[in-house]
Amino acid sequence: MRMDKLLANMGYGSRKEVKSLLKQGAITVNGSQVKSPSIHVDEKKDIVQVNGETVEYREFIYLMMHKPPGLVSATEDKRDETVVDILQTEDRIFEPFPVGRLDKDTEGLLLLTNDGTLAHQLLSPKKHVPKLYYARIEGEVTEETIEQFHQGVTLDDGYETKPAILNILEAGSVSEIEVTITEGKFHQVKRMFEAVGMEVVYLKRLRMGSLELDEDLELGEYRELSDDELSKLIQDTKKS
Repeated sequence: MRMDKLLANMGYGSRKEVKSLLKQGAITVNGSQVKSPSIHVDEKKDIVQVNGETVEYREFIYLMMHKPPGLVSATEDKRDETVVDILQTEDRIFEPFPVGRLDKDTEGLLLLTNDGTLAHQLLSPKKHVPKLYYARIEGEVTEETIEQFHQGVTLDDGYETKPAILNILEAGSVSEIEVTITEGKFHQVKRMFEAVGMEVVYLKRLRMGSLELDEDLELGEYRELSDDELSKLIQDTKKS
């Protein structure tokens, strides 16, 4: 990897700022001073230091966000603010993207990473990674609704969903439920309830595979995954 790209990616400034550090003689590779921004280094073997500080190379970043309503689950959007827009600069330089999407008005757990392989595995229909949502529903959810979801419902475009696990927390004119699905169709939870004559008025994702939303995260806050969380999430992709 080029020296200027490596240091820019690791948060040592823009490529222009890195070039300035090189000119100042602040950067060494394996103990030897370098001044060329185009020099290539092996980020996994070479010891790169900036003002005597060893650069710790990281290829991937894994972030858990408590997505607030109003943000689009995308890396960029011409009209709306995205989940990437609220990341700190030191995290944005890794160019993370949301794994799957939450609707603009939906909140809850959102994973962001630049690990394309893991993202693909988590979203693969063959892996059946479950996603748990909490929702408030306009209309009374009954045992009949549970059975309909268990059988799978027909969406407005004719698609037959896979079975979903529906749990009633409180039934009434506005019901509270939890639902687990293993797919990620566009507006799926909302459309599943529409298919049985009900409307979702509030939706929040609580879990994806083994990864649970950290209750200490306020809306709009995020943190890096722990080693244990990441390890368990990777194990989720080994199941099928």
